[in-house]
Parts: sequence; structure tokens; C-alpha cells
Amino acid sequence: MTASLTSSWRSPARHVLGLLLAVASLPTWAADTPAPDPGAPLPYVVGLHEAYLTPQYWAARLPSPDALLLDAAQIAAQNARMRADDASIHDLRALPAQLPRAQVRATIQALSNWPTKPSFGQDGQPLDARQRAQATANLALDAIPAQRPLRYGLVTHRAALRAFPTALRVFTTQGDTDIDRMQESALFPGDAVAVLHESADGQWVFVTSERYSAWMEKRYVGIGDAATVLGYGQRGPYRVITGATAFTAYTPDEPRVSRLQLDMGVRLPVLADWPQATPVNGQQAHAAYVLQLPVRNEDGSLALVPALLPRAQDSAADYLPLTPRHLLTQAFKFLGERYGWGHDYGTRDCSGFVSEIYRSFGVLVPRNTSAQAVSPALDRIAFDPKDGKARRAQAVNQLQVGDLVYIPGHVMVAIGHVDGRTWVIHDTAGGSWFGADGTRVQAHLNGVSVTPLEPMMASDTVSYIDRITNIQRLRAKTPE
Repeated sequence: MTASLTSSWRSPARHVLGLLLAVASLPTWAADTPAPDPGAPLPYVVGLHEAYLTPQYWAARLPSPDALLLDAAQIAAQNARMRADDASIHDLRALPAQLPRAQVRATIQALSNWPTKPSFGQDGQPLDARQRAQATANLALDAIPAQRPLRYGLVTHRAALRAFPTALRVFTTQGDTDIDRMQESALFPGDAVAVLHESADGQWVFVTSERYSAWMEKRYVGIGDAATVLGYGQRGPYRVITGATAFTAYTPDEPRVSRLQLDMGVRLPVLADWPQATPVNGQQAHAAYVLQLPVRNEDGSLALVPALLPRAQDSAADYLPLTPRHLLTQAFKFLGERYGWGHDYGTRDCSGFVSEIYRSFGVLVPRNTSAQAVSPALDRIAFDPKDGKARRAQAVNQLQVGDLVYIPGHVMVAIGHVDGRTWVIHDTAGGSWFGADGTRVQAHLNGVSVTPLEPMMASDTVSYIDRITNIQRLRAKTPE
């Protein structure tokens, strides 16, 4: 159902948070806020200036950049709603000790569907029937027992989540090797999973994590008892990764935790009582934090070992306060990063970009744009294809910092308005707009970029604004 643009778009009384646009109130960048110097104009991207590529420029335009949008209790309440109401979020604690064969099989088959379009390999050559048959046979669906006992594990390394138990890269556009149709997402060190099944070759496991079910390499998960796995990191002290990425210290003594990539929002427990005179993996710890990280033993079992996170790495003692300034700062830490479909290339895609930003504040959102945009745990402004330009323009004009704008298959984060244009930061594979000569520029942005929203075109006749399906805002509920 499409929400009305009248009054304040309030959420129902039962909702803890209102994520709708407050049309009756002024935008967070009020018209009388002094405008900072935009800096020199930059080539190529329409309307772009040097200063637009800094979070400080956009924060300086706000009357209250440090106002708290949600406090810790409100975020906890929102996350509880997300876990209770959104089917894309899985409560591992609520899973039964055993799952019937039909349920496991159906869960795998819901994901493991070969692309219907012609498929090509990394070399640009068509994939043959043998390669597809091998990947399908590796699903080992007939080996699922009548009752599958659940096993639990902790992810030990940034691990790709795949549609099939294969490292085979599959593309549906010949010559375009950026979008691997086998790539789904990624998990991060410390993520808890339930193991539902194992591939025929024994190299892959089908897992359910809090936000996704897919195949991952077995070598990146340590199997432990439920209490250890589900209790990991539930008590502080912590370090929360606040940079785009951070890395543990290099160590030849314990290569399993050497130069381990940790992505934004990952929260890991700290061994605060580690004796300062005792080295960690051959290094004295005064200039680092001693983390407790999961590793996989040779027999596949889980162990927890100390590792050093250098103080030079971007981290905090807890989740960041959710303010407009911090939203801008966190988003811009990814600026220029290569687009990675399904968290490929050690980076992320548009919805991963959004979820990592909000994860640094402890806010849980679904993994994919399709789920983020329509989550029943969130209130939204929904747009029908029949909605006219006036309604869409009104909503765009009143976007605020951190608002999420969805078009089919893509999400953008609003950062401000300048000279009648709305600006967004987004992790995008492409984008286009009309050049000075009237022809449409096909921009291969292929990374986290700052662009104006109004000129962005989906085709020669349809703009991004014409294609908006939903707008989400994370704010405290408006009192009735």
C-alpha cells in the first residue's frame, strides 16, 4: 500500500521507530544554513565540485549535525523488531536441534538455481553442460538425511557466500566479468552460522547466518557447541571496526589470524585482562588491542585465540552514536572503493554498502535491496508505478542525511541538497546522464561515487526518480 504524503507519514502506534519522511518539518539542511565553499568544479560527473567529495562539506550545511537520531535503547528495540518481523533475518537461537530433509532441501533449492540466460566463464567462453552438471551434482541433495542435526560454527575469515558449492565464476554477459552470478554475499570473522548440509566433495557447507543462507567454503568455519558459538562476543569489552576495513597485525606465529581483514561494523571481543608483559603471537601488546578471534583447527573444530588489532587501525570501543555527521563520515570512508557484486573483490555492492554503514551504529538491516526496501520491520514511503512526477519530486526535495532511496536493484544514500539538486553517495556499477550535447553519457562509475540524483537516467526516457520504489528513513517514532 502506498503511504500518503499528507500530515507527517506517521508509523502505526505499535511501531518503535518511524522511518517515513516528515513532510511537515524542514529538512535537516535548512535553507538559512550558510553554504560552505564548494571548491573547484570537477570534470565528468555532472555538477560535481571538489568539496562535494568530503563529508565535512555536507556536515557543515546542517544546523544540528551532531543531533542523536536514535539512542542505544531505540536501536536495540528496532533490531528486536527486525529479528521478530522480517523473514529475511534468521534467529539462530530459535532453530530446532534437527531439521527435516524436506526443509533443508527446499532451503537449498530456493537459492541454488542456475542462471536461465546463456552463461560464460572467466575467459568469455560459453560454459558447457559438464561444468553445470558438476556444480549441480556437488549439491548432494540426495545425501540429506531424513533428519539433519544442526551444527554451529563461527566464521574465521572473510568468506564468500555462493549460490552453488563451487568457485566457478559464471557470467551472463560475455566479456563482463564484474557480476559473478554465483556470488551472493559474504560473511565476516566472528559471524555465527548454523550448518545445514555439506557438499559432495566435502569442501563446502550450506549455512544459515543471521541475514543469509548460502554455500561457503568449509575451511572458513570452525564448528563448536551452540553455547560457545551463540555466546561469542555477547559480552564486552569490544572493538568495533569503524574504518571501511581494518587488519589484524601480521604474525608468522599464528597465521590463521595474521593480516585478517575486518570490515566496517564488525564487533569483536577484547581480552582486556591480557597481561601487558606477555607477548601475543610474538609481539608485545601495548600498541594494540588484544582481540579474541575464532579459528578452525585441523579437525574442523572451533578454537578461540588472541590476536592483535593495532591501535592505528580505525576502531572504537563500541558502536558509534547515530548522528548525521557520523552517517556522512562512515559513508565517505568507502568513497572510491571498487564495486563488488555480492561482496566480491573483498569489497561490497550497493546494499552491502548501506548495511555496513548502519552496522557501524549497531543497526541491523537486511542484506539485499529487495528485502531492505520492503521489510515489514521498517516503515516506508512506497511509490506505485502510477505515481506522478510531482509526488516523487516532493519526496526527493525533502530527503535528509542518511535516507535510503530505492530503485529496482539499487539503493542510494542521501547526503544533501545544493543549488536545486539532491546529492547521493552510492556504490554503483554504472549510471548515466545527459551530456552537454544532449546525448546520454554511459558512466562506468563502478565504485562508491557521489552524484546528483535528478540528472541520473535509467534510459533515454526514464530517470532514476521515475523509478523510485521506496524511501526509508531511520528516525525515532513521531509522537501521536
